Amino acid sequence: MIRTKTAAAWMADRGMTLPERIAASGLDGRVAEAIVLGRYTPSPEQRGRLAAALGVEPGQVAWGHVAQVEHVYGHGPQFGRSP
Repeated sequence: MIRTKTAAAWMADRGMTLPERIAASGLDGRVAEAIVLGRYTPSPEQRGRLAAALGVEPGQVAWGHVAQVEHVYGHGPQFGRSP
């Protein structure tokens, strides 16, 4: 069975810091930080580079957003009925 964890959890297991991971992956610092914090879903190419920097396969990393995405329609209750 493949063990899947977030990028931050793999970093903690490996004792890696964010600057070390950025240097190993060769990605832009802001992009790598957003991926680790769960604010950005990486492309397949970025996934491969980040997984290689961690020493795992891309399928072993849980990619995606950590925070719930809320879809808000209209201007809110203060303006009456929203569609």
